[in-house]
Amino acid sequence: MVARYLSHPQVHRNPSIPVPEWGLNALGRQRVEALRDAGWLTGTTQIVSSAERKAVETAEPIAKALGVAIEIRTAMHENDRSATGYLSPDVFEQVADRFFAEPGRSVRGWERAIDAQNRIVHEVETVLDRERPGDVLFVGHGGVGTLLMCHLAGYPIARIHDQASDGGNYFSFDRMHRRLLHPWRPIEDAPAA
Repeated sequence: MVARYLSHPQVHRNPSIPVPEWGLNALGRQRVEALRDAGWLTGTTQIVSSAERKAVETAEPIAKALGVAIEIRTAMHENDRSATGYLSPDVFEQVADRFFAEPGRSVRGWERAIDAQNRIVHEVETVLDRERPGDVLFVGHGGVGTLLMCHLAGYPIARIHDQASDGGNYFSFDRMHRRLLHPWRPIEDAPAA
């Protein structure tokens, strides 16, 4: 049995509303629809999502196609960046670089990377400890997803392990041994056989 962590794809950026309330843009929705229709998630029996709108909008079409209910876990949210709110893309990238480079420090009031990692690992472990049959799909965000992947692979927290920009990537890991099977891949790439 396999677990997959899927990051939401492209979003409609709107500086006038809080980032957790951003939804998918047209390209993001199109990519989710293509993933839904690709058929390689058919062994998925559990879908667990962050409560952020963009994650739920990613999970819903997949869950509907598979006939699976979505479990919302509010603590699966992206790293808490509410101290700064929206940042222009260039400033965001600089702060994100520091977030990963200094995991034990709060950068500009953001949640520390080590704390975000502990939080996402706890959420994933709580779900997997139930030992339900079938594959599990976690739907969330690139930052905490990268922190989870670093934990599973035994990597130090570092941005070199981050997904490609704009999201819509996934990685897979062995449910029983909590071993990374492959790093981030675009959702358009079929999983390894």
